[in-house]
Amino acid sequence: MEHNDKGLCPTSPKTIAILGAGGRGAGFAELIKRYAYLGKVTAVAEPREAYREAIALAHDIPRHQAFSDWREFVALPAMADAVVIATMDQDHVGPAVACMELGYDVLLEKPMATTIEDCRAIEAAQRRTGRMVGVCHSLRYQKGFRKVQELIAGGAIGELVTLDQVEQVTYWHQAHSFVRGNWGKEADATFMLMAKSCHDIDYIAYLVGRPCLKVSSFGGLNYFRRDKAPAGSAERCTDGCPLEPACAYSAIKAYVLGNREVWPACVPSADHSYEAHMGAIRTGPYGRCVWKCDNDVVDHQTVSMLFEGDVTATFTMTAFSKDHGRMLRAHGTLGDLRFDERAIAIKTFADNNVNRIDLGEETGGHGGGDAHVIREWLIALHSRDDRHLLANAQESLKTHSIVFAAEKSRREGRMVDVAQATSTL
Repeated sequence: MEHNDKGLCPTSPKTIAILGAGGRGAGFAELIKRYAYLGKVTAVAEPREAYREAIALAHDIPRHQAFSDWREFVALPAMADAVVIATMDQDHVGPAVACMELGYDVLLEKPMATTIEDCRAIEAAQRRTGRMVGVCHSLRYQKGFRKVQELIAGGAIGELVTLDQVEQVTYWHQAHSFVRGNWGKEADATFMLMAKSCHDIDYIAYLVGRPCLKVSSFGGLNYFRRDKAPAGSAERCTDGCPLEPACAYSAIKAYVLGNREVWPACVPSADHSYEAHMGAIRTGPYGRCVWKCDNDVVDHQTVSMLFEGDVTATFTMTAFSKDHGRMLRAHGTLGDLRFDERAIAIKTFADNNVNRIDLGEETGGHGGGDAHVIREWLIALHSRDDRHLLANAQESLKTHSIVFAAEKSRREGRMVDVAQATSTL
């Protein structure tokens, strides 16, 4: 365990409330426990009793500080130093603004919010209250992506001219989260580029370091549709579907037959017995045939961006990959750089040299990025130095504006001016 981070000698940990105790909220709580000398989870708000009780038990939260709704939490005087907001995406603005007005510092799960108006309301509340707000754009903090940014900013490939990034969502992750799961319907969450890939657009903008001027985007829902369902497939994997045993998207294989306590297999039921998981997929959303759900978010999308100074970038999100993670290519005036989350390779033109940097494995959410987010945020709370917040409310509002403009482009089939689009959204 790392003590005395960056010269800090805290006399006591900061007290933290978790608002939203699903996978992300519970994960952040465990990371706070890792840095127990910096922070301690002391309150929770979560509507699902089993999840609320699980986090209360894991962190010794007293019953009077466990709430069934964030509104109950903010109705009382401040009872902690800071809050982690990991509610559903469309429910970020209410607790974020209320908590800042009560004097809490905030760590806000991405996306910041699902409308430009709500993003602006959060940013305005931060300026009005002066509270510290970090947004969980984990790629900025992850070891490999941070090293790429340092290299490019340091001129390792000269002046950056073009950049391409690909996010491989993987076929099973798409099926779990964006077909069967909570983010499959835009009306229940938000559009795919915001829900999944605001990370990537944020990182690209961070890497370029200049304002984004124009965007164009294409994409759609190609495959996870009823008209693409294989002949003979059932409505549910548990309905005796003859294709289930060999199906890549079998809910029985995904949620029942393997280790039911790890993500994403753990999601359908808080009780991880065989019987509980089978019952959950027989009746719940995670047992549905992936071609026969009510999903409507895209399964592939490409965004082209023009930045100030004639720097161009592309981003592609695809569900159609066996591998997961991101790949990046950056092209500069003196050389090019390739990155695949495991290694960085830089080729320079003048000497034809290849410099390879092996990064090694870093475990945890977002390739270790989540742990760095939590640690830096906790250090910021103690030091009151917001330079530890690589993505604050102002930065996140800027890069979310690009995401909103890109989605407008996709829907309208035209190139969009970022500043004009976000002023009228």
